[in-house]
Amino acid sequence: MTTREHPWHGVMVATALPLDGDLSVDYDAYAEHCRWLVDSGCDGVVPNGSLGEYQTLSPEERAEVVRVAVAAVGGDRVMPGIAAYGALEARRWAEQAREAGCRAVMLLPPNAYRADERTVVEHYREAARAGLPVVAYNNPVDTKVDLTPALLARLHAEGLIAAVKEFSGDVRRAYELAELAPGLDLLAGADDVLLELAVAGAAGWVAGYPNALPESCVALYRAATAGDLATALPLYRALHPLLRWDSRTVFVQAIKASMDLAGRRGGPCRPPRLPLTPQDEAAVRTATGQALARGLR
Repeated sequence: MTTREHPWHGVMVATALPLDGDLSVDYDAYAEHCRWLVDSGCDGVVPNGSLGEYQTLSPEERAEVVRVAVAAVGGDRVMPGIAAYGALEARRWAEQAREAGCRAVMLLPPNAYRADERTVVEHYREAARAGLPVVAYNNPVDTKVDLTPALLARLHAEGLIAAVKEFSGDVRRAYELAELAPGLDLLAGADDVLLELAVAGAAGWVAGYPNALPESCVALYRAATAGDLATALPLYRALHPLLRWDSRTVFVQAIKASMDLAGRRGGPCRPPRLPLTPQDEAAVRTATGQALARGLR
């Protein structure tokens, strides 16, 4: 397997985590899932993101998930989430990722409270001390901390981040970010704005729905980033009833439900996530069935 120069480029799947009936982690199934995603054309995996339910894992489980992913697909294809309430803990998770063989990590801003700019900068400075490239993750809806283009440009200018997973939903930021920090790679962070951010120059996609339909999602990304809108736009329209679930609170349950329907292993979530309501389950089931009927895989 060739070494990837920029481990955050391409379709990086925020992996769902298979759980057994007692809600313990099935590491063998997770390894198989990582291999299947790469074999299906995805460029790598992002364990221990929100989709991987990292907040519910013990430290031992969280570390083992990273080691299993590296053993399955290689360290240059694994970019773990290292989110933590404290900067020191985030740095320790970055060090664990480095020791496991990973070549990049992804980090939310501090989210224990609404941190100011000085705090955000020091948070990323501490994590960067582990020596791995850091991909910032901007999710102002959930964290209440907004990594604005100006703040991201500052973090990049100080050598603290190499890229940003942009989940604000505001595609206009892509152009301002390119002006303020032209060397900072933009990664699409929300599935339902993938086409817009790809056209704006995204270098990657930290994606949710490839967990269920990797081949079609990869085809969409490749066409969109190549400027082949004749291919990308119809595919985007066909996938969008599913992709928009990635931006909803129940995105983990929705994606796991789609995986089950597509013949993959989605399964249950750990508390506090509850099963989908009957209405949401019906909507996900309908959208997934329509996608599969169109031959999307």
